[in-house]
Amino acid sequence: MRISILFTLIFSWLFISCGEKKASDATDTASASGVDTTAQLSYYIDVHDLEPGKVTFEDVAGAHAKDLATQDKYGVKFIKYWVDEDKGKVYCLSQAPNSELVSNTHKEAHGLVPSTVYQVTEGQESAAAGNKQFFLDIHQMGPGKVTAADVAAAHEKDLAVQGKHGVNFINYWVDEKAGVIMCLAEAADSNAVKKAHEEAHGLIPAYVLQVKEGK
Repeated sequence: MRISILFTLIFSWLFISCGEKKASDATDTASASGVDTTAQLSYYIDVHDLEPGKVTFEDVAGAHAKDLATQDKYGVKFIKYWVDEDKGKVYCLSQAPNSELVSNTHKEAHGLVPSTVYQVTEGQESAAAGNKQFFLDIHQMGPGKVTAADVAAAHEKDLAVQGKHGVNFINYWVDEKAGVIMCLAEAADSNAVKKAHEEAHGLIPAYVLQVKEGK
């Protein structure tokens, strides 16, 4: 009995020590690269505009793995990504001290520098149902024409009518400076997403992308 308890304590200590060492190594790597590891992290969504039909989800998964292998050097944490294979668009969600470090990580990892990087405020995420397709819809309100509070209120209206249209709104992100809103939802098709937005608050997205999600 005492031997079993001793082995349990030793294993627990080794597990905690390894975790602390990995975190320390990541911090040391970022510090050695001149990154301020004490800087406050913000959310960013960066956009890659590739040629229609010229990118696959598997290609992006491979590039994402390279991002993960490089991100500690720049103090970046890549969280999720979405791919529209038909239109050749890729959206990546991350946390970082600034947008330049997001671009630098992509550049070193695989050379694909984003065309745009949005600094965003994130909403409250809901669980995915897992039985429908993912859609990312983009609202272009204009620079300085929308606030995070405005979008939070509109999102509540979306949630109130989503069931009627068979939509599950999962989350949203807003760049107040650029006036851009991005909403992630599950639905049978893009028209259901548009109709839910139209009934909820009348704000029709500029375009809706059918995407695959990766982490």
